[in-house]
Amino acid sequence: MDRALPRHLDADDFARLSRRVVLKFDLLLLPFLCLLFLLNSLDKSNVGNAESGHFTEDLGLPKAALNVSVAWFFAVFVSCQPVGAFFGRKYGMARWVPATMGLWGVCTALHVAVQSQAQLVTLRVLIAALESGFYPTVVSYLSLWYTRYEFGKRLAFFYGQAALAGCFGGILSWAVFSYFPQDDPNPHIAATKWRSWEVLFLIEGSLTVLVAFIGFFWLPHSANTAWFLTADERLVAEERIRKDQIAAASAWTNPKHQSTFNVQESTSSTVSEPRSSLTLEDEEADFLLSRAEATQPSTRRPSHASVVSITADSGVSREDIFSAVADWKVWYLLFCNILSAIPATAFAVFLPLVIKGIAGRDDLGPAAINLLVVPPFLAGAIILWIFTWWSDKNRTRLIPILYGLAILLAGLAATVALPTRAYKLRYLALTVLLSGSFVASPLTVTWLSNNIPQPGKRAIVLGINGWGNFAGVISSMLFAPRFAEDGYIIPFYVTLVCVLAAFVGYLAFRALVVSENHRRERIVADWDDEEVRREAVFGDGAVVEQKNFWTLVTRVCRLNKLRDWAEIDRVRRGDEKLTFVYSL
Repeated sequence: MDRALPRHLDADDFARLSRRVVLKFDLLLLPFLCLLFLLNSLDKSNVGNAESGHFTEDLGLPKAALNVSVAWFFAVFVSCQPVGAFFGRKYGMARWVPATMGLWGVCTALHVAVQSQAQLVTLRVLIAALESGFYPTVVSYLSLWYTRYEFGKRLAFFYGQAALAGCFGGILSWAVFSYFPQDDPNPHIAATKWRSWEVLFLIEGSLTVLVAFIGFFWLPHSANTAWFLTADERLVAEERIRKDQIAAASAWTNPKHQSTFNVQESTSSTVSEPRSSLTLEDEEADFLLSRAEATQPSTRRPSHASVVSITADSGVSREDIFSAVADWKVWYLLFCNILSAIPATAFAVFLPLVIKGIAGRDDLGPAAINLLVVPPFLAGAIILWIFTWWSDKNRTRLIPILYGLAILLAGLAATVALPTRAYKLRYLALTVLLSGSFVASPLTVTWLSNNIPQPGKRAIVLGINGWGNFAGVISSMLFAPRFAEDGYIIPFYVTLVCVLAAFVGYLAFRALVVSENHRRERIVADWDDEEVRREAVFGDGAVVEQKNFWTLVTRVCRLNKLRDWAEIDRVRRGDEKLTFVYSL
């Protein structure tokens, strides 16, 4: 692919077109992806709203049936995350997600036909399998359109839909339960023979199917096929991401090697004149594009552009899979993510029931309970957007995560410390708790996306990180009906311990990343310019033996033997390169 921009574009034109491209992404692509995630979160959590409208009671099911179905949902959802992410990357988000979304929308509507616990569990398992690859696939897709430090606030806006889904679900449930109240004496309402929760499932399922259908025509496969970009804008969109990837792969700034790295991170630079010789930027770009080309399907929808696109939504290699599985940081952050995500996954489903449990009133109807759900979720969305704006502004991820967990811990501590009869204060503490619940997960994903340049590996890593939804299995067991009488005090204590462990884990992770950056700095400081150049471009600098716990694990598990068996070469790629400096 000829990567040079048209000669009529100077630096000012490039900057102007870059702003226009980002604006189009922000107005036409990001809001639609947010709508998809809003419906995804809604269909995941709507059983909690339905239960506040006597869902299991009307069906003659035990109260524990809801917890059992939620546990099964998250068990399957977690298990299928990497598989869903793989297929999403293999077949392309622009087709895979709308197809699976339409199917889970149908399953949501089919809740009106449930007659037994087995049928309920079956539907939840089907929805879990279909939804499993959604989040990592869409986040990986979103990261293809924005540079590293544009991405954080956009991901926050996207992830904030999980909190807004709680608000929207609460308002929608309030409206439905107000119009279709239980045992309504109005003969017009009674004549419909529709229960309130049946109407809720039908509305949400139908809306999901409709939006999924639109998605087939709305979502582009890459910048080269984006219907809303002009020809020049498509080239600029590709060039922005290419330069950002090169800057990430060539982050070494030691003055000794400064001349070796002539890479401008600014997206306002342009390629307006032919180069007289091959620079590091050219070599790196050739290498990036060769890697992208190697992972593209050989037959790819002939109606689309034939050139290889660095923003393509499909393509994954064996190297990507092995590198993702063998990366210790992925598994470390997964453990922290599980512990920190327990409150968010718990209250996404059970908040209406928890509010009912701590309200201390038996006269609160389903409509009122679902209306009380709105303020805590709204607070969570607002705090998330503030923290991610701060994160992008200061180009840091781990410190905002720690502050978010601190707010969460404060809310949890207040919830367990306050008397069980202090209903209003406990509700306020619950709002503080929810305020900090949504910060850690999206910023963890942002950190991973920022520090994994290879799109294929990034998709697999985000799929593995999706196992953080195992927190949903834990929360479904914690917030069981038997704890409702004492205001769920024991589940709150357990959650407090888990979040405290997550706080310590993230704090230690930051120290480990700083240590790794210093280790690389010491190694590369002893290399000559040619060794540094080759490491930055091809990842084949001097072999460096590491002596740490992960090296021991690699040897015990014989991961290197597996690498040889799979015929994966030993060059370092992306963040594995010793010239790559991890952001904090």
